[in-house]
Amino acid sequence: MGVVTDRRRVVRVREGARATRPDTLAVEEPLMVRLVHTGPEQGSSVLTVTMRTPGDDFDLVAGWLVSEGAVAAREDIVAMRLCPDEDNTVEVALARGVEPPRQRAFATTSACGVCGSDTVVEVRAGLRWPVAKDPVTVDADVIAALPDLLRERQRAFDRTGGLHAAGLFTADGEPLYVREDVGRHNAVDKVVGAALRDGALPAAGRVLQVSGRASFELVQKAARAGIPVLSAISAPSTLAVDLADECGLTLLGFVRGDSMNVYTWADRVR
Repeated sequence: MGVVTDRRRVVRVREGARATRPDTLAVEEPLMVRLVHTGPEQGSSVLTVTMRTPGDDFDLVAGWLVSEGAVAAREDIVAMRLCPDEDNTVEVALARGVEPPRQRAFATTSACGVCGSDTVVEVRAGLRWPVAKDPVTVDADVIAALPDLLRERQRAFDRTGGLHAAGLFTADGEPLYVREDVGRHNAVDKVVGAALRDGALPAAGRVLQVSGRASFELVQKAARAGIPVLSAISAPSTLAVDLADECGLTLLGFVRGDSMNVYTWADRVR
């Protein structure tokens, strides 16, 4: 599982008084992903290095491979294991005929990046499932309840206040997968990876709720997982709205209490 939180001593100042006490922090450590070569080529090569909160590492790797457009079904991943010779390293073997994502020449961060795609056109062209054709509709009351349902399941956040969360829900608001991480992109990858490993992709008819803002990268990850609705507590970016509109994904922002903004494909929200 990995250590999710750790304790550090801090000096707390309250109303001019100083006191030294322990504080619980979210753990952030690097994770290296290595591709195992089979056939004539032996050994392994580094695919990426990302900063993440330990735990659900196999979900994170699987979801990242979905986001990169490399895999679409659990059968595309032959095996994953924790490397016995290197800490914080996952080795992954892909099925024959599955092309690995392009290798990164740099270490990514817990904030990720553009995840291998540079334009809206490129992302849309790389979608495996027609999200725009998903007929799901969701009650506005269900959407309004999702942030609280997600928050109730953020156990590590309760102790640290320093973790993002993502949750995949049914259109009726039933939670399917909830994951936490220092990086909101990683939290989404962990959710998508859990669904992939359960054979639950494409995630048709599902709603992805995230604890922060809706960026271009999060829309990309949702669309590549076949998720038709993405709801965020905070604001989207312009490129996130453009991509959601192009892909046929319903994007909501500022989902707080009984209010929300629906930026794209609003007909799905009843």
